[in-house]
Amino acid sequence: MKINIGLVLLGALVVAAGCVDTVTGRQTGGVPFVRDSLKGRYERPVDEVFGAAKEVVSALGVLNTESILHNETNLVKTVEGKVNQRNVWIRIEGVDPKTTLVAVQTRTQGGGTDMDLAHQIEKEIALKLVK
Repeated sequence: MKINIGLVLLGALVVAAGCVDTVTGRQTGGVPFVRDSLKGRYERPVDEVFGAAKEVVSALGVLNTESILHNETNLVKTVEGKVNQRNVWIRIEGVDPKTTLVAVQTRTQGGGTDMDLAHQIEKEIALKLVK
């Protein structure tokens, strides 16, 4: 009985890949247990950072979705898009009236991560806020 090596490897890949949570509260296919997001804090109101995040995603790629989540304690807004054939999720959350936390998450089509792109997007948001 011959076993096809390609079929065995494909099966192992399917088992290794799974679902991961996004910073926007959804789930997507991907390789779990690898770092795929980073955070930044800005001394700006949520609406200003939200606007900057939308501008950055639109300038670099395609803005797919923007939403407002109702959290009991903080205002939370999200941005989803595609940049360089990567899925991008951004969570903008008010820490206090003057401080905003931003989480940027990226995934490739195959479920891998692209931390360089996440860092670039986070940096571009910061640069938009300086202007």
